Amino acid sequence: MESPDHNIADKVTPQLLHPPSIRPAEGNEPSHNATTSSNLSPNASGSSSRVHRRRFSRSGRQEAKHIRLQALDPGTKSSASSIYYGSFNNHARRSKSSLGSRGGSVPPSPRDAPRASMSHSHLESLLQNLELDLDTYGVDELRDGFFDASFTKPPKFNRKELRENVQDTLPDTFKETNPLSPTLLLRQQWLQLRALVKEVSVTRAGIKLTKSFLGFFVAYILCLVPVIMNWLGRYSYIMVLSAIIVHPGRTVGAQIDGAILTTVGTAGGLGWGAFALWISDSSATARKGYGGILAAFLVIFMGSIAALRSYYVRIYQLVLCAGIAVIYTCLADTSESVNWGKLFDYGIPWLFGQAISLIVCCTVFPDAGARPLAVSLHSALGVMQDGLVLPHPDDVTIRRQLALTFVNLSQAHRDLTLDISITRFPPSDVIALRNLMQGVIRSLLSLKMQTALFDSKEEPVEVKMNGRGHEQLPSSRAGDSVIDIDGAKRPSIARTTTGERAVLLVTSRLSQPTMDLLSCMRKSFKRCDAVLMDMSGYRRYIGPDKETSSDIIGILTKLRKVMIKYDEEEDSLMENPALPPTYSDHPEVVELFLFVHPVRQAARTVEALLVKVMEMQQRRRGWRIYLPSYPLKKGLQRTNAQVRHDRGGVTAGFYFRSQTQLAKSMRGMANIYKPLPHLNGPQKEEDPEPQAMARSETMGKYEEEEDVAMDRNSQISKKQRFRYRVWLVLHRLQGFETRFALKVIIMTSLLAVPAWLPQSRGWWNKYESWWCVAMVWIMSHPRVGGNVQDVLTRALCAVLGAVWGGFAYAARNGNPYVMAVFAAIYMIPMMYRFTQSSHPRSGIVGCVSFIVVSLAAKAEENHESTVMIAWTRGVAFVIGVVTAVTVSSILWPFVARHELRKALSAMMIYSSIIYRGVVARYVYYEKGNEPGEEDIKRSEMLEGRLREGFVRIRQLMALTRHEIRLRGPFDPLPYSALIDASERFFEYLVSVRQSSLFFHPHYITHTEAAADALLSFRRDAVAAILMNLYVLAGALRGGRKVPRYLPSAALARKRLLDKMAELEASQAQTRELERISSGQSAGEDRRWSQIYSYSYSQSLTGCVRELEQLVVWTKEVVGEQGFDPVSDLEYEGHMVET
Repeated sequence: MESPDHNIADKVTPQLLHPPSIRPAEGNEPSHNATTSSNLSPNASGSSSRVHRRRFSRSGRQEAKHIRLQALDPGTKSSASSIYYGSFNNHARRSKSSLGSRGGSVPPSPRDAPRASMSHSHLESLLQNLELDLDTYGVDELRDGFFDASFTKPPKFNRKELRENVQDTLPDTFKETNPLSPTLLLRQQWLQLRALVKEVSVTRAGIKLTKSFLGFFVAYILCLVPVIMNWLGRYSYIMVLSAIIVHPGRTVGAQIDGAILTTVGTAGGLGWGAFALWISDSSATARKGYGGILAAFLVIFMGSIAALRSYYVRIYQLVLCAGIAVIYTCLADTSESVNWGKLFDYGIPWLFGQAISLIVCCTVFPDAGARPLAVSLHSALGVMQDGLVLPHPDDVTIRRQLALTFVNLSQAHRDLTLDISITRFPPSDVIALRNLMQGVIRSLLSLKMQTALFDSKEEPVEVKMNGRGHEQLPSSRAGDSVIDIDGAKRPSIARTTTGERAVLLVTSRLSQPTMDLLSCMRKSFKRCDAVLMDMSGYRRYIGPDKETSSDIIGILTKLRKVMIKYDEEEDSLMENPALPPTYSDHPEVVELFLFVHPVRQAARTVEALLVKVMEMQQRRRGWRIYLPSYPLKKGLQRTNAQVRHDRGGVTAGFYFRSQTQLAKSMRGMANIYKPLPHLNGPQKEEDPEPQAMARSETMGKYEEEEDVAMDRNSQISKKQRFRYRVWLVLHRLQGFETRFALKVIIMTSLLAVPAWLPQSRGWWNKYESWWCVAMVWIMSHPRVGGNVQDVLTRALCAVLGAVWGGFAYAARNGNPYVMAVFAAIYMIPMMYRFTQSSHPRSGIVGCVSFIVVSLAAKAEENHESTVMIAWTRGVAFVIGVVTAVTVSSILWPFVARHELRKALSAMMIYSSIIYRGVVARYVYYEKGNEPGEEDIKRSEMLEGRLREGFVRIRQLMALTRHEIRLRGPFDPLPYSALIDASERFFEYLVSVRQSSLFFHPHYITHTEAAADALLSFRRDAVAAILMNLYVLAGALRGGRKVPRYLPSAALARKRLLDKMAELEASQAQTRELERISSGQSAGEDRRWSQIYSYSYSQSLTGCVRELEQLVVWTKEVVGEQGFDPVSDLEYEGHMVET
C-alpha cells in the first residue's frame, strides 16, 4: 500500500501499459489484488463474464434524457441501499470484478440515511436488459491492480431515428438548401442588398461607410486635378490606395496605430528595395546580373515578412505595406540603370493618403473606442436579461448566446486596451466589470431553463388516476444537470402521496421567493444597462429607453431584501418535518431544490455586479485619454476589430487562436507515465518507496523536458542542451508560418521573373504588370487560402473593377466630373464590401482594380488606348488572384472539415484532462488538500477557454458549407451531434466541480479501509472514461476507424455505485451514532450537502451517458473497425507458407 501522504489522484490514474495475466479461477479467490477490508467486502462465489450484451436505447437523446424512478408503494420503506443501488435487478451471474469485492445482496440500512442518489436510474438507459451471455469457462484475469476494463457488445440502433433526434443541434444556416445553387445565391444577393440599404440608412453602418468612402473620394478627386497629378507623378494613385488600405472607418486609436504601422512598413519596404537597387547598380558586373540580385533580395525580404505576418498578427498592416512597397521598388520600371525618382513617386503619395484618412477619421463623427465598448456592454446585459426568462422557449439558442457573450466581453476589453482610447471607463474598471459580468454569465449557464416550480402558479395541481391505478400529476420539465436542458418535455411520472405533499410544500414555500429573485435580477440588469449607457454618453443612440430607472442603490437594497426573504423561507423549509428524511424516492423534490439553489447563487453574483456599477456611478469620471495598456507580448498576437475584418479569415483566425490558447493552458497538465525500473538480484528489495514517490510526482512531458533543458543547474551537458535548443528551433520551423513563407516565396519569385528578362521587360513596365505580384501578396492568407467560390468572386470583382474603370475614363474621354460620378456609383458598394461585409478580400480587389485602371488611364492620356489599359491591368489582377488561391489550395491547404475533426479530437483530449483534474482536485482529495481559491480561479479560467473553443468550433463548421467535396456532399449532422455531446460532457464536468464545492464526495471514505475498498472501483470508473476519450480523440485526429469494442464506462460506474451503496449501508449506523453524540440535528445533516450529492452523482452519470453519444457519433464520422473476415484461400496459403 502506498503512503497515505500521497494524493489519492495518483491512485486513480489509469495505467494501461501492463498486459493482464490469465489463469484459471480457483473457488472464491478475489480477482483483484487491491487491498480490501474483509469486513466490508466479503468474497462472492460464482462464475462471471467480462463480455456482456446489452440493448441500446432507441429513444434518442431527447427522450432518454431523464429516466425517472417509478414510485414506490406508499407503505414501502426506502432503504439506504437505494442511495446508490437504484432499481437494478440482481443477475444470476456477475462480472469478475464483483467476485472478491461485494456480497450477493446489499444489507438494509436505517430509514433515515442522510444521503440518496438517483444515478442508477440514469444508467438504466445505458444498461437495459443486460445479459451475461458469454461464459468465462473458469478463466479469470488478474491485472495486478491496473485498469480492469469491461466490454459489452456494440449497441444496435435505428440510424434514421438517431439522426432525427439530433437535427436540432444543427445551426440555422445548415437547415437551408445548398448554398452553391444559383437560385439560392441570387435570392440571397437580393435579400442582402435590401438588408444593406436598410442597415446603411438607419444604423451606425451608414456613418462608418460615409467615413470610409469620404477618405477615398477626397484622395480620388485630388488625383483628378491635373496639377496635383503631375506633381505626384505617374503613380499618383498610390495616394488613393493608401487611403483605402487604412481607411478612416475605424476608431481614432486604431487609425493612429495603422498610420504609424503602415508608414514604418512602407519606409522599410522602400529602404530594402533601395538597398537592393544600389547593390545591383554598384558595378558593371552587378548591372548585368541585376535581375538575380533583385530576385535574391526580394525572396529574402518576402519570406521574412511572410513569417512575421503569420507570427505576429498585430503588425499585419506593417508587413502588408512593406511587401507592396518592396514589390514596387524591385519590379516597377526595372532596367539596368536605376531611376531613384520612383521611390519618391511612391512614398510621397502614400504619406498624403495617410494624412487624408487620419484627418477624416478625427473630424467626421470621431469615435475613440467608447462606442464599441458601450455596444458590447449593452448587448451583453440584454442577453443576460434573456437568460433569466424562465422557462425559456428556446433553451439551446439562449445558452449559445450566453456562451458567445462570455467570449465577446473579453474581446471588447481587449479591443479597448490595444489602442489609444478616449472614454469615461478606465481600463481597470472595464476589466473588473468584465470579470463580474462573466461570473454572472457563468452562474446563468448553471441554471436549469425548465422547472415545475411555477406550475402551481399557473394552474391548480390536480391529482388524477391513470388507467393503471396510479396517481398522475401534470407533466413538468426539468433538467437533470447544468447543460441537460434542451430536450423534449418529459412525460409526467407517478408520485406517491408523500412525494406529492413534499412537492407541494416546496413549491408553496419557494416559488414566490424564487420568482421575486428572478424578477429583481432582471430589473438589476436593466438598471445596470441604464447607468453604464448614461456614463458612456451613448444612451440616446443605443438604449435603454428613458423610462428605465438608473437607481442602482434602490435595486441593490431591494435585491438584498429579496435574498434575505428567500434565505428565511429556505431555512424554514429545511427545518420542516414534513420533508421526507431521504430523497431517493422523490426525484421531483430534488429537481426543485437543484433549480432554486443556483438561482440564489446567481443572485449573489448579480449583487457583486451592482456594487461595482454603483462604485463607477459614484465616481463618474469624465472623458480621458488612455494609452494602450494591453501586455506587449500578448498584444503582438492580437489586433483591433477593423484590422481583423480587413485581413479576412476572421472565423479561421479566431478558431486557431482559441486552439493555441487551449494548448498553452493545457501544457504541462498531461502527465507522462514512467514505469518502475526493472532491477535484478538483491536490488529488487532495496528502497522501493523513493522509486514509487518519483513515479507519482512526474510532471507533464513538455514542461519537464523544457525545464531540464533550459535549467542551467541541471545535470545534462551543454551539448545536450544545445541539441535540444536546435531541435526546438527546427521543430518550430515546421509550423504553418514557415509553410506560408515558402508559398509566398514560390508565388512572388516565379511571377516576377518576366520583370528581369530582356525579352519581357518592355511590356512588363509598360502595362504595370508588377500589380500581379502585389495582388498575390494582398490576397495571400497564412491560414485560409480560399475555394472555388472565392476564386470566382474575387476574379469577377477584379474584372468588374477594370471594366468599370475603363468606362469611367472612356465615357467623356477622361472628364474629371464624369469619372467622379462613376467612382461614387461603383465604390460605395465596393467600399462596404471591403470594410463591413464578410467578404473583405474580394472587396479590396474590386477597389484596387478600379483605382489602378481609371487613374492609370487618366495619367497616360493620349499615349495608350483605354481598352488596352483596362484588359492588361485586369488580366494582371486576375492572374494574381487565381495564383494566390490556387497555390494555397494545393500546398498545405486549409480544409474546414479536416480541421473540424482535429478540433473535436483536441476538445476530447482537453475534456479528458479537465475530467482527470476535477476528479483529482475536487473529488478524491485527502484531508488538508481541499481545493482553494486559486484552484477555483484556474478551473474557471480553463472552463472559459473551453467554452470559447466550442463557440469557435461551431463557427468553423459553417465554413464547410462552401467547400466543394468530390466524394459527395459533406454531412454536417454527425459533426454537429458530436460537438453537442462534447459540450454537454464538458458542462457535466462543470456541474461536478460546482457540486463538489457544496458537498464532500470523499466523505464516505473517511476510513482507510473504505478508501482501499473503493480504490479499484474508482480507478476503473475514471480510467474507462479516460481511455474512451483517448481512443476517440486518436481516431478523429488520424481519421482512423473506432474499435468495435471499447471499455464500458457505464458498467464501471455501476460497479462503483454498487460498492458505495454497500459501504454506505454498512457505515450508516456508525454515522448515525456519531451524529447523535455530536448533537447535530437531522435537518442540518440533510441540508444542501445532500441535495448537491444528487447533482454530483447525476453529473458523473451524465458524463457516462454523453460518452456513449460520443462513441456513437465518432463511429458515424470515421467508421467502426470490426473483425476483417479471412477467406479460405488466404488461410490455406498462410498455412502452406508456415
